[in-house]
Amino acid sequence: MSGLGGSASGEIDAPIDEVWATLTDVSTIAAWQDGIISIEPIETNAAGEVVRAKLEADAKVKTLGVVVRFERAAPTRLSWVVESGDVKKLDGSWTLEDLGGGRTRATYTTEVDPGRMLRMMVRGPVEDKIREKLVDKRPAELAARVQAQR
Repeated sequence: MSGLGGSASGEIDAPIDEVWATLTDVSTIAAWQDGIISIEPIETNAAGEVVRAKLEADAKVKTLGVVVRFERAAPTRLSWVVESGDVKKLDGSWTLEDLGGGRTRATYTTEVDPGRMLRMMVRGPVEDKIREKLVDKRPAELAARVQAQR
């Protein structure tokens, strides 16, 4: 792994059900996750939830396209795996924890293997910028989106 993955947590001043509703509306992630250019649903389940989608992301050195499969374990875990695309691996999850008092802890975790060619281009400051965009900012972005929807 190139060091692009990792984990970040943050507390959100909203109940877990509100955070879950925002988080699992995956068709809107391009509106609130920095670096996500677009998301196009490919498949939904019987409840109308997106379970597969084509996603484009700005990786600073290249726009990446991937097909992602989502799994839900309501109301605490949304996970995904990349089935195909421009990276070898970009799997991850959101885990929510009810802290009581209308507060939720959100933890974002991702494992990334950009593949040999991209790994050679992603070094030093570029790697740090990608990790910041891909991991470090995610909990704050989710918190801002939840608050904007209240």
